[in-house]
Amino acid sequence: MAQFMIRFLISSLFISVMTLLLLAARRLCGRCLTSRMRYRLWFLFLGLLAVPLLPAGSVNIRHMFSWIGQQPDTSDSGQLQTFRPAPHQTDTLARMNDFGTAVSERTPSFIWLALFFLWIAGIVCMTVYTAISALRFYTVKKSALPLQNAAISRLYRDCLSQTRLKKSIPIYSTAFLKSPVIAGVFRPCIYIPIHIISGCDPKDLRYMLLHELQHYRHKDSLAGVFMNLAGILYWFHPFVWYALKEMKNDRETACDSSVLDLLESGSYVDYGNSLIRFAEKVSLSRFPFATGMAGSMTQMQYRILNIAGYRKPSAGRRLLSLTACILTALVLAGFVPLLATESSDQTHYDFDARRHRVISLDLSDVLETSSGSSAPGHTHDPGRSCFVLYDTSSDTWQIYNEEYATMRISPCSTYKIYSALYALEAGIITPEQSLIPWNGQSYPYGQWNADQTLAPAMHNSVTWYFQTLDARAGLPAIREFLEDINYGNMQTGSSVSTYWADGTLAISAVEQVELLRRFYNNEFEFQPEHIETVKDSLRLHTTANGTVYGKTGTGILNGTHHTGWFTGFVEQKDNVWFFALNIQNTTDAAGAVAAELTLDILSDRGICRHMDKRTKI
Repeated sequence: MAQFMIRFLISSLFISVMTLLLLAARRLCGRCLTSRMRYRLWFLFLGLLAVPLLPAGSVNIRHMFSWIGQQPDTSDSGQLQTFRPAPHQTDTLARMNDFGTAVSERTPSFIWLALFFLWIAGIVCMTVYTAISALRFYTVKKSALPLQNAAISRLYRDCLSQTRLKKSIPIYSTAFLKSPVIAGVFRPCIYIPIHIISGCDPKDLRYMLLHELQHYRHKDSLAGVFMNLAGILYWFHPFVWYALKEMKNDRETACDSSVLDLLESGSYVDYGNSLIRFAEKVSLSRFPFATGMAGSMTQMQYRILNIAGYRKPSAGRRLLSLTACILTALVLAGFVPLLATESSDQTHYDFDARRHRVISLDLSDVLETSSGSSAPGHTHDPGRSCFVLYDTSSDTWQIYNEEYATMRISPCSTYKIYSALYALEAGIITPEQSLIPWNGQSYPYGQWNADQTLAPAMHNSVTWYFQTLDARAGLPAIREFLEDINYGNMQTGSSVSTYWADGTLAISAVEQVELLRRFYNNEFEFQPEHIETVKDSLRLHTTANGTVYGKTGTGILNGTHHTGWFTGFVEQKDNVWFFALNIQNTTDAAGAVAAELTLDILSDRGICRHMDKRTKI
């Protein structure tokens, strides 16, 4: 919720800048742009307005509204929670201490929640207003009668022939309109007021009919639908409303120009005089989905000036106009990344299963209710649990719950793998000297209240140790590092101490496995001894089957474990298996539980023997 509103409001600021640039481009291009091309520029604007609201790829409404109350702001509250392994866990797993910081549920905050519902309330009000206008026009349509005037019917057929339209648009007369309009996207009809039919010069009526037919020819009714939709969604935005007003002006001017292209130059004055004569008789349409010849007095003045100076565009001017339009479009296209609140779908990783050998697993019996494993009595949401296993020898992925396996969430303490790796690469610590003295602060974990080196700090998940490494590195360097290794969404926010735990930095299970594979093979081209040092700190268990390396991660919300990670790899003589498991619920989704479940799965597949209760790290 908060993320959406923040990004949407930021996008709204860019829309303001974009509107100013578009207006400046129209002014700079001046007479280079034809009336029609000037109008078409606004379609680029409408398209860009949709970007903040339309994520790339398929739109998942469930994920969109899962922000409401399901994506807490896990900001550090400064209090620490002691991790107490469940009684069923083995001694080995109990030693895989995954201490974490307690976090408080503060999102959606009142401000963002209020802004969201204010926005929705405005949309509802605008929709109701539009619906009322549509109902009023429906009443007008029901009272309208097919045109019976034979002379006007002949004039209308001549206009159809002149505009080269093969489809005859039904034409009606009505007593409840002040100006002619054309309405309807799929079944358009022209409506002419009775007072105009009875007292109108045939020449003036011909101009009006030509004008309405040009609206039909250029599908202006359909454009009107999108314009009104933009007005509804951006009801709060003055720049959007100003842009829509200018678009309507340019629409009428473009329509006038299309009519003038059908006339001889000597008839331009007559067409302009027709507008002047009807300026007092017609008014701006009260019906948002209808387009017509009417307009405000300011708009009429603008149109008269355009008619007075109109010259049919030459081929050279049309080409110049098209070039100017393309250049303007390229400039506006630069705003797409800024406007795309979900353009890269930051909540999900784009994993194309068609490009990989993927086997779908069914682990619902293990991950939904773990009573059959060595972790009895733990119930997890199978829809928000996943497991990913990569077999190096066969280049095969085995995935349970692919949708959730590509969903990015906080890495919790699993990020400490890469915090350590960067600290080594940056020279903050070395393989020989990784000692950081204890600052004397009393922590509720005995293991934390001592000087730390990398291996025990990784085993005991000593948060202050890795926070110290990050603080010495600084956020700019960390951001560059995350981009270099392509870590999840690569976001750090502004807090160097909580970005990997507060939901700012996020990564999916698939990405965890891919990153571990690249780490193991040193595709980062880091110092080999640094890779080996981090690997040694992750070593958990060795049997005849191979050696298990891994790191747990636990997300703690309001004193309860709501997210559990276990990610790592099994190193065998002739193969390496990479894995990541994530579980979520509201009570006991701890990292150690995730590790227990992972080892059960690996043991069942003969990849490694389950850790014995007597085994020590």
